[in-house]
Amino acid sequence: MTARFGSVDDLLADARSRLDRVSTDDIASLREDGVLLVDIRPGWQRAVTGEIDGALVVERNHLEWRLHPESDARLPQATPGQRWVVVCSEGYTSSLAADALNSIGVPATDLIGGIEAWIDAGLDVVPGVTPPNALVHRTR
Repeated sequence: MTARFGSVDDLLADARSRLDRVSTDDIASLREDGVLLVDIRPGWQRAVTGEIDGALVVERNHLEWRLHPESDARLPQATPGQRWVVVCSEGYTSSLAADALNSIGVPATDLIGGIEAWIDAGLDVVPGVTPPNALVHRTR
């Protein structure tokens, strides 16, 4: 079998070539425009660094099924045309995930630097671990 990419870095660069990635400075206006954040980090990572209030938690291995509007396993937020910003720890896995969502017609991009950039920008996080397929809420 011949590899399509010579390295993981090549795979990542290919995925990012199709994304208009966003920074923490872009998030407030995107949210005002109806874009939703989806946090794909596993629970143990969210427990360590916190969660973004209002983000939808969907673990990476279920992402396409939960966000595609025609999937039998979709979540209520997965409506036709809904735009997403995917968040991971540092902005690597989220690039691959956003590219995968776009490949099935779900409009998505990712947050440059992930939750680490969010925290570095001084933006709020919520402590605790929200169950998968649920929205993070400041008051639980």
